[in-house]
Amino acid sequence: MASGIFALLDDIAILADDVAVASKIATQKTAAILGDDLAVNAQKATGFDQSRELAVIWAITKGSLKNKVIILPIAFLLSSFAPSVIIYILILGGLYLLYEGTEKIEEYLFHRNNKEVDKKILHSTKENILEIEEKKIKSAILTDFVLSIEIVVIALTTVLNKPFEVQVISTVFVALVATFGVYGIVALIVRMDNVGFWLIDKKHIKSGSFLIGTMPKLIKLLALVGTFAMILVGGGILAHNIEFFHHYFISAIPAIINELIVGLIIGVVTLVFVKIFKTFKKEKS
Repeated sequence: MASGIFALLDDIAILADDVAVASKIATQKTAAILGDDLAVNAQKATGFDQSRELAVIWAITKGSLKNKVIILPIAFLLSSFAPSVIIYILILGGLYLLYEGTEKIEEYLFHRNNKEVDKKILHSTKENILEIEEKKIKSAILTDFVLSIEIVVIALTTVLNKPFEVQVISTVFVALVATFGVYGIVALIVRMDNVGFWLIDKKHIKSGSFLIGTMPKLIKLLALVGTFAMILVGGGILAHNIEFFHHYFISAIPAIINELIVGLIIGVVTLVFVKIFKTFKKEKS
């Protein structure tokens, strides 16, 4: 009896060790997309009345959890019955990331940022503010859904050679980090100015002013890092899963630079194709 208990404890210890190692690897692999997720949602959660910011972030967080509840079971079923499909989903997700990243670069270079929603918020009334909030929350949850697919799939592909229970626990762990970790940090970022005003009220003028001035700069920095991360991750996904790209790697430079080059080239091509398709669709309609 005692030996059976010790054997069970030993099995649990081995499983816990495997899960810890797998979770660490999966988290590292998804770190770039988590950074982009953080940047995107920090932008989407700003612009509201201060009294509504945390409520909006909580609404997006709940939507993100629902996204994971939908995505995780489908991902586990595919890993069990059709693991090859996961690679194709990963590649499609990589193309989406490259499209998003190059589109952001194009908007920055050609000053095509759309501030329509922000203007609506500035000129909103008590009657329509909840409707505007609802639209932004839905937009944020949709973006989260796409990024969540990519996070879950990347996390899962790193542990496909592990036992099924390790796959489940480590992938769920990464999904929870992607939700509570990201939106927890977003909440801290959007409340930085509140802390700054509180410090100013307490006569800590320099510290308070620093925090107030840092918040918009931090969001811009996160957006820059997020754009770079999307292109790098997307390029890495294509380079690691499509043998064709390896033939054009430049051996004299690091692999990460090769992946960035692949990401930029394929991202521009994808962006052009999408714009042509949209133009064709518009003319046809």
